[in-house]
Amino acid sequence: MAEGKPRYTPYKQPAGGWGAAAATAKVLLEQSVVTKGSRALLSMNQPGGFKCPSCAFPDASCTKKLEFCENGAKALAHETTKFRVTRDFFAAYSVTELMAQSDYWLEMQGRLTEPMRYDAATDHYVPVSWDDAFALIGRHLRALDDPGQAEFYTSGRTPNEAAFLYSIFVREFGTNNFPDCSNMCHEPTSRGLPPAIGVGKGTVILDDFDHAEAIFVIGQNPGTNAPRMMTCLVEARRRGVPIVAVNPMPERALIRFTEPQDIAQMATFGSTPIASEFVHVKIGGDLALIKGMMRAMFEREAAGETVFDHDFIAEHTEGFEELRDDIMAQDWAEMVAVSGISEEQIRRCAEIYIRSNATIICYGMGLTQHQLGSRLLQQVAALLLLKGNYGKPGAGISPIRGHSNVQGDRTVGIDEKPTEAYLDRVRDVFGFEPPRAHGHHTVESVEAMMAGTAKVFIGLGGNFVRAVPDTDRAYDAMRKLDLTVGIATKLNRGHLVHGKDALILPVIARSERIETAAGEQFVTIEDSMSNVTASRGVLDPASAHLLPEVEIVCRMAMSALPDSKVDWASYIDDYARIRDRIADVYPAIYADFGERIKAPKGFHLDIAPRRRAWLTPNGKANFLPLPGLHVDAPVDDPGMLRLATVRSHDQFNTTIYSYNDRYRGVYNDRMVVFMNAEDMAARGLAEGANITLETISTDGIVRRVEGLTAIDYPMPAGSIAGYYPELNPLLPLAYYDPISGCPAAKSIPVRVVSI
Repeated sequence: MAEGKPRYTPYKQPAGGWGAAAATAKVLLEQSVVTKGSRALLSMNQPGGFKCPSCAFPDASCTKKLEFCENGAKALAHETTKFRVTRDFFAAYSVTELMAQSDYWLEMQGRLTEPMRYDAATDHYVPVSWDDAFALIGRHLRALDDPGQAEFYTSGRTPNEAAFLYSIFVREFGTNNFPDCSNMCHEPTSRGLPPAIGVGKGTVILDDFDHAEAIFVIGQNPGTNAPRMMTCLVEARRRGVPIVAVNPMPERALIRFTEPQDIAQMATFGSTPIASEFVHVKIGGDLALIKGMMRAMFEREAAGETVFDHDFIAEHTEGFEELRDDIMAQDWAEMVAVSGISEEQIRRCAEIYIRSNATIICYGMGLTQHQLGSRLLQQVAALLLLKGNYGKPGAGISPIRGHSNVQGDRTVGIDEKPTEAYLDRVRDVFGFEPPRAHGHHTVESVEAMMAGTAKVFIGLGGNFVRAVPDTDRAYDAMRKLDLTVGIATKLNRGHLVHGKDALILPVIARSERIETAAGEQFVTIEDSMSNVTASRGVLDPASAHLLPEVEIVCRMAMSALPDSKVDWASYIDDYARIRDRIADVYPAIYADFGERIKAPKGFHLDIAPRRRAWLTPNGKANFLPLPGLHVDAPVDDPGMLRLATVRSHDQFNTTIYSYNDRYRGVYNDRMVVFMNAEDMAARGLAEGANITLETISTDGIVRRVEGLTAIDYPMPAGSIAGYYPELNPLLPLAYYDPISGCPAAKSIPVRVVSI
């Protein structure tokens, strides 16, 4: 439970600064790792050290002695904590008793120390040997009637080496069922951008921020979710670069920020204003805003002004006329109504974009988590194409990913829809015929569990059941399984909502050394700008009974596939052999992997649009119009509010570090709803009112969350926000983007009800 009485106090200080420094010191003290944690922080994101276990933002030039942020320090402190979850802990608490505890309480118990197996007779987890654990996994997998009855989940923290072997193991087993954390966040990037620009990644590198003449930050809160990005924004503002922040919530870090590593600024209590233009868009209004900007540009072209890069458009693109027809068909009054932004401000944003010769557009899940999220990103890509903002310094599209290797996992094979060319390479390199049928993404995997066709779930990291939509139904679905396996560093809800058989397998963490018979090993990580770097842990493992993820994957494969064509044992000790196989399967981007990774700063994977090359079927970048102005299905209900689920500042994905959200002024509470004052008044709600939210849906299922406190917050009319995962029960499983399978968590139609 939270400590102290809930309190809601607007935060008026700059983000970062002494508040971030104090929070970093506090978490090191709480986890009793001041000395060890401080020593580890000096190695985090440094050459020869390990990569931050938190976000995927790239390292800077590696000239900083301190290349970490507040939330990275929190992630490391919780990873290096002195607290331990032992066999005595599991003997003291039944699973039923643990289920009654909060996610925060579970997180605070510390590191897992040995493999555990669920004992149904006592409702407790009990110790199990590693050999017996792998034997149990093998028996369940070999007993399946069809390989497609197993679901193989991957967390973004999984390094390239383990993810690659996992993809090979699962495909030799016979399925492409790869529900992945990317399915729930940036899958629209992976699926929506390739038809437009030929790659499902960003086209920007860190140096581009030094050359940008304008930066748009849309649907993203970097001060919490990628704090190291704030350094780039601060430096850009000091150069006079306009920064346009587009968000339904005015986030503190995008208003004013103090760099904790800027000694002069800290000493003088100074700060830097960040957003030169704040666009207070309605939830779901981004498409109308983008189309409004393009409409302003087309109008000026029609009036005789040269706005577009016509040479670039003629040489590199197709579909320009179709885009023009769609944009010019839009009505200004409707664009204003849907976006919530005045025509004057939309035109002002267009002017900022027109004046810039090199523009970066950054975005987060505020754009991806909609029912038409993939198509929405194609409109962002189109806006950039109009002025040739690819393949030149300071320009491009920049998805800001979450987990520190979520992009890398996708690159090395964690993909439920693999290409034929990739599968051919796997066949040629490993000597078995991989399955060609597409597998399950996250939503489809839960649907398979509900239907009873899924029997086994293996989670390589993460907290799957807490992250997915429709919480109550997902819990019921997971409990139908014959076996659940959680491979993790810390205890979480996913270990308590389990199948008839269940295993918890503890792993060596990112910050810890990996020692094998062949000596010390390192792993590799791909950041959100396609840089691949080595990661070497510097601390002793939390327990002598932990195994590296690579060994766990190999031993699962050896148990499940006794007649495997792959020499799994050879990869357990020598990770260089794994990197050689990655290079064999991906020769175009990973050639000479073993040599290139020796560079202190790693290397950058080839991103074709940076060369103005387009890996699309027609060899061009494509304008792909999206008719209309809505990215979510309209709802005919006068009481509807659009709910976006968001993280607090003391949170990383489903991991809850505290009950506080400093920058939004929330303390000792997570069951809150941020509401516009007029929306509250229209419903007769006073500040601090206790409310219940109910989903508006047509499937006959009642979805409600009770006990929420309404907070007067500067939200646009009709838009509200609350914390994930507490409000996941309101998100229907079927409410997702059909192209990517990404749940539409940023625009859930709800109403306030009285119970």
